[in-house]
Amino acid sequence: MTTAAGTGRALAEVRPSGRQLTWQAMEFYGFVHFGMNTMTGREWGEGHDDPALFDPAGLDADQWVRALKSAGMTGVILTCKHHDGFCLWPSDVTSYSVASSPWRDGRGDVVAEVADAARRHGLRFGVYLSPWDRTEASYGSGTAYDDFYVAQLTELLTRYGPVFSVWLDGANGEGPNGKRQYYDWERYYAVVRESQPDAVISVCGPDVRWCGNEAGETRPDEWSVVPRALQDAERTADRSQQADDGAFARLVRSDDRDLGSRAALVGHEDDLVWYPAEVNTSIRPGWFHHPAEDTQVRSVDELFTIYLRSVGGNSCFLLNVPPAADGLVQDADVAVLGQLGRRIRDFRARRIEATATVSSGPEVDPAALPTVTLTFTRPYRIEAVVLGEDITRGQRIEHVVVRGHRDGRWTTLAEADSVGHQRILTFPPTEADTVRIEVTRSRDTPLLARTDAIEAAS
Repeated sequence: MTTAAGTGRALAEVRPSGRQLTWQAMEFYGFVHFGMNTMTGREWGEGHDDPALFDPAGLDADQWVRALKSAGMTGVILTCKHHDGFCLWPSDVTSYSVASSPWRDGRGDVVAEVADAARRHGLRFGVYLSPWDRTEASYGSGTAYDDFYVAQLTELLTRYGPVFSVWLDGANGEGPNGKRQYYDWERYYAVVRESQPDAVISVCGPDVRWCGNEAGETRPDEWSVVPRALQDAERTADRSQQADDGAFARLVRSDDRDLGSRAALVGHEDDLVWYPAEVNTSIRPGWFHHPAEDTQVRSVDELFTIYLRSVGGNSCFLLNVPPAADGLVQDADVAVLGQLGRRIRDFRARRIEATATVSSGPEVDPAALPTVTLTFTRPYRIEAVVLGEDITRGQRIEHVVVRGHRDGRWTTLAEADSVGHQRILTFPPTEADTVRIEVTRSRDTPLLARTDAIEAAS
């Protein structure tokens, strides 16, 4: 086993903030892309569309939130303004908003309706505010646009109650001959910290790291302790979507597969941060609703697989569900979300009651592998083991092996490197009366807070 001394112990000393701990425990929450693009059939609107086009007569934020909650989500992030610049709230600094539309006779506020609905149904509320604005004349001017953006950010952070996430993407500029704004990220972060100190700043921010694709793909091992350079917002922006290209939503790159193993951290030991990952993707091919995609809603099997790999891979899962132009989430999406919620609840309900024994480790035998043994009252067909570290003390496990016992023989069921907040290890259903979890490498003494075996579905 790797020694706990020296570098390993230093790596284990990198710890999450309180806001990061709260965010990680949310595990699964929703994205809602809705706005002028919904009305025009675009993904990246060019701005300047007639506000009269925005009139979602049936808009029902409670229906949106009920659909998300049925899937087991704990929060919702709303695209309050996308790249086209149309604001879903009556902003004081632009007329390009719902206040200039016929919806609710110009007195509506989508942000308020979604924030209120989220509170009514017990979900937390977050905001997306695109830093790129294709309508605002000051875009590309430097400080003048930063002032404009900060004014809008302040409106969102002071008018709608507690915010759990401020989601900042890296979209920037209008092409080779277009305007380009150099965003004052540190200024934006300071505004968030002052107005909403409990909110995480995600993606182009210091608290939550983008997984690197929009397809729902996850790394084999996801680490929360990584080099500080990964927090560089401009680096993230350069790797984000650069054009209105639908193929990007399903693009998966093979680079950066290992961000935080001990080998990957060599040379960075003195400049590390806690920067956990979020996996984001859409329930449909596009981020905004398009009627032509009504038959292309992802299946419950595909979504549950993404859930197991993201929430079960030391990440959080952000799933986009776009309402249609009538202001409602469509029936196909609602149905799949309900199925997903039932699948997740069923998986959790199949946890097997077991007697857990720490059979080695520093309090028993410092020279032996730290091991937790789960003993069942009878043999079960098991299909997964769920592990979780006490991440308030850092991320420590570097390799774990799960073995099952039956008829006097031990069989290796699964193994992995990272665990973190939660690792769901799945395998073909196997009969076992005992499960043994062995930590073969770690950074300082491993601290498992969760060890559950899951019975196979009948």
